[in-house]
Amino acid sequence: MALSAGEIAAGVRARELRAAEVVAAALERIERADPELCAFVEVWGEDALRRAGEVDALLDRRAGGVPPLPLAGVPIAVKGRHGLRAAGPLLAAGCVAVGATSVPGPGTPWQTWGLGARGRTVNPWRADRTPGGSSAGAAVSVAAGLVPLATGGDGAGSVRIPAAWCGVTGLKTTGGRLPSADRTGLAVPGVLARTASDAAVWWRVVSGEPEAAGPSLPVTAVWSPDLGFAGPDPEPVALARAAVERLVAAGVVRLVRPRVPLRLTDPGPAWLALRSGTGTGSGTGTGTGTGTTLDLGPGLDLAGAHRVRTGNNERLGRLFADAELLLTPTAPTAPHGHEGPGDRYSTSLTWAFNLSGHPALSLPAGFGADGCPAGLHLVAPHGREALLLAVAREAEARTGS
Repeated sequence: MALSAGEIAAGVRARELRAAEVVAAALERIERADPELCAFVEVWGEDALRRAGEVDALLDRRAGGVPPLPLAGVPIAVKGRHGLRAAGPLLAAGCVAVGATSVPGPGTPWQTWGLGARGRTVNPWRADRTPGGSSAGAAVSVAAGLVPLATGGDGAGSVRIPAAWCGVTGLKTTGGRLPSADRTGLAVPGVLARTASDAAVWWRVVSGEPEAAGPSLPVTAVWSPDLGFAGPDPEPVALARAAVERLVAAGVVRLVRPRVPLRLTDPGPAWLALRSGTGTGSGTGTGTGTGTTLDLGPGLDLAGAHRVRTGNNERLGRLFADAELLLTPTAPTAPHGHEGPGDRYSTSLTWAFNLSGHPALSLPAGFGADGCPAGLHLVAPHGREALLLAVAREAEARTGS
C-alpha cells in the first residue's frame, strides 16, 4: 500500500526512509503509468532527485538547527507549468516537486478535460471517461498513487470536481485567505490528496495555522441535493446521500432542518459576468463548465451579478446560523466521455461557493453503476477549513470513506 504524505515525512525525519529513494520511486511510478494516464505535462526528474538529496543532507545535519520539515521528502505534483510559483511554502516544508500536471489545452471550450505531454488525460477508473478539471492531472496523479499530494486551483469547482470523479479528497480554500493571481477573486488555491490527514498537513503548511483540536461531534449539518436550482442526476444524489447517512450513523454529523429552506439563485450568469469583467449579458457559457454552448438564460450586467452574489450570501448566512456545515453532491453528473459533455454544467453545485468565498471540500462517496467515483461536497463558514478537514478525517476513520 502506498505511504501517505504524513507517513513519508515521519519516516524521512526519523531517517528510516531516504527522501532520494522516496522520490526516485515516485518518478519510476510516473514513468510506468503516465504514458496511459497522461497526467503530467512535464516531469522534473533531475531537479527532483537533486532537491531530495538536499533534504536528506539537511536532515543528516540535524544538529545544526534543522527546521521541522513537516513534509520532509514528500513528492508532490503542481498544477500546470507555472505551479511552482505558488509552491514556496511546500518546498520550505520539505516537499519535492516532481512535475507539472495537465490542465485543459489552449482553446479548450470546456474545462473537465486535461492535456498531458502524451495526450488527453484519462480517468484512472475508466480510461474512456474524463477525470474532471481543470485540475485534471493533479487528481489523476493522486488517485493513481503516483504522488500523495498535488496542488490545484479552484475557480468554479476545478479542485472539487476532479476530486469527486477520481475518488480523492479535494479542498478549496476560503476566498482571499491565500494568495491568488486571479484578478476576479473567484479562483483560489486548493489541494488534492489521498487522505484528509494529508490535506490537513498541506493546509497547516500553507496557512500557518497550528493543528486544531477536533470538533465536538456530531457536527450539525444541512443536506441539500440541489441548492434549490441545480437539477442533478439521481445517481450522484443517491451516492452523496448514502455517504451522509453513513456519517450520521457513525456520529460524525447530525442533520438539522434550517429555519428557512435553502434556495439559492443559480450563480451561473453572475459567475460568467464577473469572470468576464464586463457583464455584457450573454447567458451562454463557454470555458467554465461541461458544455460549449450551454444556455444559462439571460445574461447579467455587473450590477446584476453583484445582486445575485449578495442575495445568495444572505441565504447562506442564515443557513450557517443554524448549522455548521452544508452537504450536497459534488457534481450533478457522473464523469462524461472524452467526446464532450452533456447538457449540464458540472459546476452547478460548486461555483456558488467561489462567488460566496466559502471553503469547501469533496470527500469520496462511493461508486456509480459505471464504476466511476462520486463525491460528497462539504461547505463550511468562511475561515473554517480546519472544520472541513476534521470532519473529513473523522469520516475516514469511522466509515472508511
